[in-house]
Amino acid sequence: MVLFCIHKTKLSRQLFTIQAINKPTSTYVSYMLHPTPLFGQQIVMLRYQIPSLPVGTSLISSVSNSDDDLSSGNYSLSVTTSDTILQWGGSTYWKLSMDPNAHRNSNYVVEYLLVDAKGLYLFARNGSIIVLQVNFFPSEFRIAKVNPNGQLIIRSYSGRVWNQDFVWPRDSCGIPYICGAIKLCSADGESSGPVCSCPSGFIPEHQASGCIPSDTSLSLPLSCDSSHNQTSENSQNISYQGLGVGKYYFAIRFSDPIKYGINSSMCQNFCSKDCSCMGFFHRNSTGSCFLIHNHLGSFMSNVVGGSDLLGYIKIVDALYATEDNADDSNGRRQVITLVALIIFPFVGLLVAAGLCLRWWRNWMKSKVGLEKSGNLSSLSSGDLEAFSIPGLPVRYDYEELREATDNFSTQIGSGGFGAVYKGKLPDKSVVAVKKITNLGVEGKREFCTEIAVIGNIRHVNLVKLKGYCVEGNQRLLVYEYMNHGSMDRTLFGNGPVLEWQERVDIALGTAHALAYLHSGCERKIIHCDVKPENILLHDHFQPKVSDFGLSKLLNPEQSSHFTTMRGTRGYLAPEWLTSSGISEKTDVYSYGMVLLELVSGRKNCSLQPMQQSHSLDDDNSFGISSSTSSNSGVVYFPMLALEMHEQGRYLELADLRLEGRVTSEEVQKLVCIALCCAHEDPGLRPSMGSVVGMLEGRISLGHPRLEALNFLRFYGRRFAEPCVVGNVGEQSDRYHQLNASQSASEHSILSYTSSQQVSGPR
Repeated sequence: MVLFCIHKTKLSRQLFTIQAINKPTSTYVSYMLHPTPLFGQQIVMLRYQIPSLPVGTSLISSVSNSDDDLSSGNYSLSVTTSDTILQWGGSTYWKLSMDPNAHRNSNYVVEYLLVDAKGLYLFARNGSIIVLQVNFFPSEFRIAKVNPNGQLIIRSYSGRVWNQDFVWPRDSCGIPYICGAIKLCSADGESSGPVCSCPSGFIPEHQASGCIPSDTSLSLPLSCDSSHNQTSENSQNISYQGLGVGKYYFAIRFSDPIKYGINSSMCQNFCSKDCSCMGFFHRNSTGSCFLIHNHLGSFMSNVVGGSDLLGYIKIVDALYATEDNADDSNGRRQVITLVALIIFPFVGLLVAAGLCLRWWRNWMKSKVGLEKSGNLSSLSSGDLEAFSIPGLPVRYDYEELREATDNFSTQIGSGGFGAVYKGKLPDKSVVAVKKITNLGVEGKREFCTEIAVIGNIRHVNLVKLKGYCVEGNQRLLVYEYMNHGSMDRTLFGNGPVLEWQERVDIALGTAHALAYLHSGCERKIIHCDVKPENILLHDHFQPKVSDFGLSKLLNPEQSSHFTTMRGTRGYLAPEWLTSSGISEKTDVYSYGMVLLELVSGRKNCSLQPMQQSHSLDDDNSFGISSSTSSNSGVVYFPMLALEMHEQGRYLELADLRLEGRVTSEEVQKLVCIALCCAHEDPGLRPSMGSVVGMLEGRISLGHPRLEALNFLRFYGRRFAEPCVVGNVGEQSDRYHQLNASQSASEHSILSYTSSQQVSGPR
């Protein structure tokens, strides 16, 4: 017999279901369901029923441990396409991949979470592939629940005893609101729970569990939707209370700094100008600035190694944070109304006059420009339609940019998208002006639509698009200027050598940028041309990725640096040459190739003088593989890195110019990440988010799969042959001769390598 009983609660969208399973041991199971995207408050696993949690759904916490209270709490467990996360108020404070008991088996896109008799799993490809797993002792009855305090707890029932299989965060101080707003949480070995206290300058709040300023004339800031939100206009009423040394906030671990390389005062200014900012943290060693938005949770105290990180809470004058004096408020409104009635009409006249003047000047400038250049067509209705697209950055006239670049006299770069020139705008700001050639987008509106998307992308590690020009046949983009140029000039040039930490910082910043393009934008953007030339360096060698989002603007016939497959030789992933679809994992492969060049300080495929060529048995740190021809002088570094990885000889891969200023463990970390990114199967490559986690040490280092990297050996042997530097026709004939004698299983590898002259390493 099977019994179903449905009971409606005071929340009409919630259902409480009780089932009895007609089996030898009759067991009652209870769980609460919400409509998508909320799944409920607990997952219950029986021997005969195994529920799953799909991507995009959430397991929410309850507000109490009482079975009678079905109200939703503030914590949730959500399944993403790559992980499972715990969140509070939209901020992440735990990831399943961080748990030491979690084993990552692949990097396929997650489809759902499942709890069964043996453990917890993240599945991909309709359940055929396990992405992450946590193993438990076998049990036929198991419950997963986010408790009211925000901990994920998985329990099993066996032998009439409840066993706790899994609990996270284990440290209760890692829970965002464990002590209340602004309270300090510290572990006490003599007590079973956390010890909570208010920081210096704050006292406990009687109506709530948090803290408030001890000075009654001060208050915590109001939210952005308040009529008295704090902005730079009344920043004189804002002050900050320091938290002292050894304090930490959970959100810092899972968010990127808004700025690098700035001092504490500049970080404070950013917070003061942001009405949603409740406080900030500043890391002295890197100049990183972290803002705390919207909500204030609990802070961790007595954190080891926290002396480099200092936190501050925003406080304001109570007069500006409350509205207790209604008469004063009404008086202010009357004054504001009177001023508005006087000023607004006058301002309206000035604005109208200014618009008319600007229109007249633009019309005159356009007229003069048309007289000077007969090839520039006049503005048509199509132009006006294109320029009305929302989200477009500043539009410049061609004549303005010609003057700014001194008639395009100072070229600072070139590539498949066109030449780049240095310029100075009338406001004295230095810019980089890119002249786009080989345009594949027909019409101004299509071009402007793509530019509007690129112009709205903002990230600290992405080059900002400041403006554009569409005039006649001319297409120009105006970018912020990077004073250290591109990474290839600094890394491969004869100037000062990049130190190892600078290389790691460049690798991390580039990974952050690509991760944002892949998963942080409203529309996923695949770069398609990740290479050192497209990684620019600003102050303190801060990396910024350029040319993102431009691949859709090119036509198939591009410059000699590009193939018809949108990319640059030496950085193209294997799937370009097969029928496989192109995804963000294509950028991951290219990033891996760039990472190897950061390690060695040289191009991945380079010609070496004969006296510098050695075998792997020698003690040279940049030798040629034993499988490499001894008379070619060609080094294919990815194959060398793979062979050195197998032998555990990492230090010999490092740039000789570093002269011992790097350890074997540091080189091993970057080499292993690079080889994981270079897996032939895109599904085995990590996401850029995972790469960021590995570089920062938040998730365990991946292990390269040798069977998925064997194609690099074939690359190396082929590039050691003199025919590699021959023409494409000789390569094609050689491939067909080899292919006729190979088995079917070898066909794909040879097919891939035969196109090397088009897409292989340079």
